[in-house]
Amino acid sequence: MTKKQKGWFVFWSFFTIISLSLILPLATQAIYGYSQSVHAQSAATGSANPRTNFWNAVRGGVEGYSAVKGEGAGVLIQSGGDEWRNARNNPVVKALPWLIVAMLVLLLLYHIFHGRNRVEHELSGRKVKRWNGFERIVHWVTAISFIILSVTGLSLLLGKAMLSWQIGGSPLISKAAYAAWTQIAMQTHNLIGPVFSVGILLMIVMWIWHNIPTATDLKWFAQGGGLFGKHHPSAGRMNGGEKVWFWILATLGVVVCVTGIVMLAPLVGWTLPEALSGRGALQQSNLLHGILAVIWSAIALGHIYIGTAGTEGAIEGMATGYVSEEWAKQHHDLWYEKITREGSAGGYVDDAELEVMRRENERLGLGSAPS
Repeated sequence: MTKKQKGWFVFWSFFTIISLSLILPLATQAIYGYSQSVHAQSAATGSANPRTNFWNAVRGGVEGYSAVKGEGAGVLIQSGGDEWRNARNNPVVKALPWLIVAMLVLLLLYHIFHGRNRVEHELSGRKVKRWNGFERIVHWVTAISFIILSVTGLSLLLGKAMLSWQIGGSPLISKAAYAAWTQIAMQTHNLIGPVFSVGILLMIVMWIWHNIPTATDLKWFAQGGGLFGKHHPSAGRMNGGEKVWFWILATLGVVVCVTGIVMLAPLVGWTLPEALSGRGALQQSNLLHGILAVIWSAIALGHIYIGTAGTEGAIEGMATGYVSEEWAKQHHDLWYEKITREGSAGGYVDDAELEVMRRENERLGLGSAPS
């Protein structure tokens, strides 16, 4: 792929991401409006009983007179609220969280029967630079934010179910305790959400150039990404799995951020387009946000496992910025060959030099890892 082709690819990628983030919330508003129209039509062709027809029409959204001003004026029964509550409390709350449980079980079984993917060759102590300081800061701020948002978001989503859980005949959590936690969780979620959204945007800008799909990625997937067997497939700076994770982050993740902003806007006084600020848009954004966030959390468990307990040496790269020469050759051989050929490896260091750098950083108050 030429530089010009890469430029167009990046342009259309950004265009698609931004378009989807705006279109999906607008589409949910259109769906909401259509459902109201269907209710109204059903009411008009319903029972012959005038009183029944009247209340069916009211529930369907047919307007009448009321003293309410603004959105919803003249609407006595807003059925969208019932539809939103039923969808949220049944398929979303009762079914989707099992995806997270299924992923945990799958990862546990893999770790038990396969074990950790270890570096094949003995470590020489030579290291190459993989991530710079700014990349690591953005990654860790976003990662920590993601964990906080997942914990608070899931507790808010599953709150009603948590109140019914019991141990030995006693509730797992009392209503008073849950009410107090809900306030903390909600405020924390609303505070961290914008920080996380900025982190996602920075990640997209920093790493989109390294995540353009290539034929090498197809070969990587065909060989199981090195998760099975002893031979590890070739990969550039980002392998096929990392690229899939990036594009999940850049599409599904962006929609989660946008729907979160739609819901947060009325609380902080932000002004959004009318199509994104109505009650129906808020209800549908809430559903979309919850569904995609749970799916994203389940997928993230795989990313977290592979980057920590699942792969020897992987966490070292994001913790210190450096990876062992042997790890680089095994997992990202094409990238290793490229940076050594171009002399852009960021300089080789051995363990002794790295320890000196760590101590100097600690003395200067810059942390324990070199940047």
